[in-house]
Amino acid sequence: MKFYIEATLLPDAEIGLNFLWAKIYQQIHLALVEIQDANKQVPIAVAFPEHDKSTLYLGKKLRLFANEQSQLDALDIRKWLARFSDYVHFTKVREVPASISQYACFSRLQAKSNIERVARRKARRENITEQNALVLLKGFKDEKLKEPFIHLHSLSGGNDFRLFISKREVEQAVTGGFNLYGLSASATVPWF
Repeated sequence: MKFYIEATLLPDAEIGLNFLWAKIYQQIHLALVEIQDANKQVPIAVAFPEHDKSTLYLGKKLRLFANEQSQLDALDIRKWLARFSDYVHFTKVREVPASISQYACFSRLQAKSNIERVARRKARRENITEQNALVLLKGFKDEKLKEPFIHLHSLSGGNDFRLFISKREVEQAVTGGFNLYGLSASATVPWF
């Protein structure tokens, strides 16, 4: 990742930070959906420079990374967020500093907290009935995540959900694709 744009969210007394994250990240997701490839991967990654697991704070800053400046230009994120221009400030496209020695992987975490959903997934994967999956999941314990998150609304499924975002710092860059939220289980972004 050689280029990035940094966005700073600007909450005020009437519009809170969590509300802004929900609205702005929904638009970022829609922008990424528009540029996905056949494997539902995108060349754009996101990073949260102020991510703090200990306080569950995502921060007010977001970075969008790409290997080529043209990829960020094609995303045209300012257009997607034009109606929020009073609440978000963007830098111009910048080059990533040359002296990077740390990298971070931002990934999505999903809690195993709904036994019916877990049973449906298990039934699909193991080609068994949901009833059999429920029997196999006897003794299931809800998993509670302690990571920063963004409240989102699924336009395809119609449900509200929390997008939990985990950060893992590493010393070596790992290349790879990013999902439609700009996250990856393994690929990294420069950490500075």
